[in-house]
Amino acid sequence: MSRGKKKDRITSIFLVIMFSILAILIIIPVYTIFIASFKPGGDLLQYGLNLGIDWSRMSLDNYKLLFTGQHDYWQWFFNSIILTVITVVLTLLVSAFVGYGFAAYEFKGRNVLFVIVLIILSVPFEVVMLPLYKQMSSWGLMDSYVAVVLPFLAHASTIFFFRQYLLGIPKSLLEAGRIDGATEYGIFLRLVVPIMKPAFAAMAILNGMNAWNNYLWPLLVVRSSDKYTLTLGLNTLINPYGDNYSLLVVGAFFSIVPIFILFVCFQKYFIEGMTAGAVKE
Repeated sequence: MSRGKKKDRITSIFLVIMFSILAILIIIPVYTIFIASFKPGGDLLQYGLNLGIDWSRMSLDNYKLLFTGQHDYWQWFFNSIILTVITVVLTLLVSAFVGYGFAAYEFKGRNVLFVIVLIILSVPFEVVMLPLYKQMSSWGLMDSYVAVVLPFLAHASTIFFFRQYLLGIPKSLLEAGRIDGATEYGIFLRLVVPIMKPAFAAMAILNGMNAWNNYLWPLLVVRSSDKYTLTLGLNTLINPYGDNYSLLVVGAFFSIVPIFILFVCFQKYFIEGMTAGAVKE
């Protein structure tokens, strides 16, 4: 075996071992919450989450409670579904327009504006959280989904990704559209958007995960219990005045399902989009 092949084999073995360890670290928490979903809620309070299985205490009672019990879980669940869909659609639409503008047009101040986008990428949300809260309050948008969605429509990381992805589109394609008499909006919708399908899929997954798991910002702006998202609703189950751990543990596990389905459906496009976006200059 030549030195080059031996080196490649060692590298492959190292990568397999590294990613296997990483996969185990990711799977263990999911497996733990899955096992806990079949245990009585009192076990979670008494013993915490653990990998042990006591078959005598395993049952489907938690799932029966989830699907037939009297609680607000499904209200929170559908609130999260609606909010996630609205957030993803509007964020992709707005960010795609902005990213396309940065990639396709030459205008005064373009580089300065793009540098501002990069700066925003480096600013933690906690830094701008209070100014955003004050702004939403002054606009009278508190306790509404508008306040939850509006600050994130022009998402800096999504704009950056779309801009990098669209840099690979030949300018001749856009010029051909103009020669054929298409408007600038027509060029974007008819020529650019079909090319951007992998990028849309990749960003739909990432923004969908962020919107689904978002907790801190909805906690600040949503006041009414009937508007709670799933993350807020599950948090209300943790209190010292009642045993809601049975619903909490099975509800937490079931909350993984929508994101898992989203990733499985768009996995092919996700990998293609992320790879294509990564090689742009």
